[in-house]
Amino acid sequence: MVGALTLTACGGDAEADNSSDDKAGGPKSSGPRIVISAKDGSAGASINSTGVKVSDGKLTEVAMTESATGASVPGSIAENGKSWKPKERLERGTKYQISAAAQGGDGKAAAANSTFTTVSTENSFIGTYTPDDGTKVGVGMPVSFTFDKAISDKKAVQSHIRVRSSSGQKVVGHWFGTQRLDFRPETYWKAGSKVTMDIDLDGVEGANGVYGVQDRTVTFTVGRSQVSTVDVATQTMKVVRDGKTVRTIPISSGSAETSTYNGRMVISEKFRQTRMNGATVGHGGEYDIEDVPNAMRLTTSGTFIHGNYWYNKGNPPFGKEGTSHGCVGLADVRGAAGDTNGKWFFDNSLVGDVVTVKNSPDKAVAPDNGLNGWNMAWSAWTAGSAV
Repeated sequence: MVGALTLTACGGDAEADNSSDDKAGGPKSSGPRIVISAKDGSAGASINSTGVKVSDGKLTEVAMTESATGASVPGSIAENGKSWKPKERLERGTKYQISAAAQGGDGKAAAANSTFTTVSTENSFIGTYTPDDGTKVGVGMPVSFTFDKAISDKKAVQSHIRVRSSSGQKVVGHWFGTQRLDFRPETYWKAGSKVTMDIDLDGVEGANGVYGVQDRTVTFTVGRSQVSTVDVATQTMKVVRDGKTVRTIPISSGSAETSTYNGRMVISEKFRQTRMNGATVGHGGEYDIEDVPNAMRLTTSGTFIHGNYWYNKGNPPFGKEGTSHGCVGLADVRGAAGDTNGKWFFDNSLVGDVVTVKNSPDKAVAPDNGLNGWNMAWSAWTAGSAV
């Protein structure tokens, strides 16, 4: 996350030039002029854009260390000798020292030094985002940021995150409270498109005295289109890929007492095996299964679509009745390795695929319960944008 060597609201500069009079009253001769982006004695320096530049000469040596430990910070001088930057982004709330030397074409030398502290954790914010760089996702995958501090200037933050698609679809952000910002187009992403996130938050004041520190570009690819529809009335799921039904799978939804949410839900995580404990989602000690196979999360509150090996073998519920605590169950075997409907669906699903549930007696899933903003009308979605 290394950016250009520019000054930010959190930084200054340290300069040294080697101009001098050739003789009393005579003109000053030129010499190299070094600029260290973080001013000597400053606090709140950028962790991304701190570096060194020189004019009228070339850098000959730059050394950067952590003040407390003396540990060297790796970096490199550009091929043209005009700039230096650290190899990796700096740590927050850390004191550093930079010493730089340069030489001009006429042999004149210059040096500059700066001791400074980077922006503290208390005075900065970071957004954890999904999807990750380089991933392939389903057509329903939104871009979702969760910030580690409350954002009061939503416009400033949102305007410094740009999400664009090779499909040309218009992408709009929506705030869920003060710490979550999601982006999506009006309809699902076009299959095969490439989506780019430009995150330019370094130095952006998101709240009073609290600045962003992220500066990077993230890209991900949208895979084939797959939308699966669970019909609770028939206890079946139809898997539609690129407009064609590829499989109809018998399922067992939530029981009458613990029904499954209606609505469009996006697969946000995949686990070949995972533990499911009813106590973590408000069901007391009704179940605790350590090795649930082929599980895919649909909501933050605990709804999954997953394999089920503990069903009554004498009277399988799949295609007949709902027996779960709100999840969608598929026939499976212990160990997750059998030739089962559960394994097939897991192997043929991407994070970002959509699973729609209909005809359940339950309410519609909340848009912020998981990555499920598709349950909000476009007019309501755009109304939640700050720009």
